[in-house]
Amino acid sequence: MSGFAAAGLVAFDSIKSKASQKLAGFRRSNAGYEEFEMPREGSKDNKGFEDERGYSSQASFESLPEPERPPLRHIDTYCKPECPCLSKRYTIATLACIGFIISFGMRCNMGMAKMAMKNATLDNANHTLRFNWTVGTESALDSSFFWGYLVTQVPGGFLASLYPANKIFGAAIAISSFLNLLVPGALSIHPVVDMFVQVMKGLIEGVTYPACHGIWKYWAPPLERSRLATLAFCGSYAAMVIGMPLSGLLTSTFGWTASFYFYGVCGLVWYCFWLWLAFEKPSKHPCISARELRYIEDSLGQGQAQMPMPTFATTPWRKFLKSMPVHAIIVANFCRSWNFYLLVLFQARFMHEAFGMALVETGVIGSLPHLLMTMIVPCGGLLADHIRKRGILSTTNVRKLFNCGGFGMEALFFLVVAHATMERNGTAAIFALAFGVACSGFAISGFNVNHLDIAPRYASILMGMSNGVGTIAGLLVPFFVDYVTEKKDAQSWRNVFILAACVHIFGVTFYGFFCSGELQPWADPSLEEQKTFAMDEFGQAKPPLPPPPMTMQSEFIKQPSMGDGATDDWNNYDQQAPAENAYAQQQEKPPVISYGSTETNSNNPFHSTNPFATDVNASLVQPPATNDYTYDVTQQNQQWN
Repeated sequence: MSGFAAAGLVAFDSIKSKASQKLAGFRRSNAGYEEFEMPREGSKDNKGFEDERGYSSQASFESLPEPERPPLRHIDTYCKPECPCLSKRYTIATLACIGFIISFGMRCNMGMAKMAMKNATLDNANHTLRFNWTVGTESALDSSFFWGYLVTQVPGGFLASLYPANKIFGAAIAISSFLNLLVPGALSIHPVVDMFVQVMKGLIEGVTYPACHGIWKYWAPPLERSRLATLAFCGSYAAMVIGMPLSGLLTSTFGWTASFYFYGVCGLVWYCFWLWLAFEKPSKHPCISARELRYIEDSLGQGQAQMPMPTFATTPWRKFLKSMPVHAIIVANFCRSWNFYLLVLFQARFMHEAFGMALVETGVIGSLPHLLMTMIVPCGGLLADHIRKRGILSTTNVRKLFNCGGFGMEALFFLVVAHATMERNGTAAIFALAFGVACSGFAISGFNVNHLDIAPRYASILMGMSNGVGTIAGLLVPFFVDYVTEKKDAQSWRNVFILAACVHIFGVTFYGFFCSGELQPWADPSLEEQKTFAMDEFGQAKPPLPPPPMTMQSEFIKQPSMGDGATDDWNNYDQQAPAENAYAQQQEKPPVISYGSTETNSNNPFHSTNPFATDVNASLVQPPATNDYTYDVTQQNQQWN
């Protein structure tokens, strides 16, 4: 009886193991490298090919050899530049998000400070107002930042193409934070001095958005562009969530200067972490895993790093001006910037004048719309990438759906805000404003990442162009709102939100007709540029660029260990055994040109810059050893002597 029981247990265990393998294969048949993918049962990815120990016989990313890493910096010897819970590309996205929180949070300082500065008086018997500014002076103070911000948009795109984009992004926020520390002193001297400081801040911060696109040119795999870009850009909306109530609290507790000092110090501290954790490219990161490095570089293609950088002369400016998809992005950016800066600069004032809310109350309640948008923006990026990855909609239709849907819903809720303002219904206005701004978060997965779809090589330049036109909205909004709301009544604010809805409706129409998510014909280098790039400093031809991958995700990204009967061929090299008379066979073979090690010889035309790309016999540094019987000659010489 015990024999039958043992046989039954053995059969049961066999059936269970086969069922587990089938189920694991079904679950992982279409899986690729995902950011938060947990190890599944039966997977020993870190064990390589050790069949005799009972591990999986299939290969995985962890079985790759260690990459050739750059030398460690001094600080890296004490603490590795990595976040324990995040991969390297998501670490950069998170840091960029925090950087935008600080950058855009500094723009909330002035709005909250002005409400307290109006009541500040000089220390005299007459209680003279310390800051008795006219409407024109206030409008100039509000818009002076955008005078400089507009100028450096397109130059910022070129800087991000010519120099490491991560260094430009970090330095811009650090310098802007330092200038923010000077604002209270400048305001105390004269408004013109503060205008000069604000213009300088705008000149510096104008490069941040183009530089961020320059970072994702090397760090974002094609099917993760939406989620990584929206994760970084949602910091500009989270800044409103944190900045408005925090600036109001600091202003009411410590005075109007406190918020300027707080954000300035936070920006300098953030810059220290950015220098430590952010790198220009994955290949320059000293601690990136072989798995993540191979995934990023394979998905982007081997020719990405070798692509010639655009210059002012080689940039197709005429093609930009004639391209309707480019115009669609520019129009959408202008429409979004109009309503965004309207809320950033005047939301607290709108609630105070239309519904009589206090300073701290306007900051807390005013942050609710941006809190919802901060949650919607990264979720929209994940959803957009999921729809594209599953092939449910094309990239063009995904961009149109998210952008037009977000703009259209915000326009509808803005009309509700205008009606509630006339009815003096503050609750309805707040909820309509919150849902409208939240819906506009989906639009960030539309126009704001569309540059990387139509022309990844010129993404930073196109971002500078579109954001520059959007900055014009930031220049016009203060003058328009100050003029329309001169009477400071509900009717004036009703007109402001009706116009804001009309701006979005125009953006929906234009973007819906002319948007495209496909790579444009002018996005690749011209033949003349390729010929120029193919010549080195000695006039000799460089090795040809490898062709781009046939698909967005390379074959390697689909792990062989995930089923489909794939066999491991990474370390299985077909080496023929040496023949008995190798010397005779060597005489019959035609001469073969040897390029030596494909990993170290720069003259090898088949060499790839990717340290893990499969070159022609990349891992076989030298051919297998053969017996050429030379030792017989030396032995005979010794005998003759």
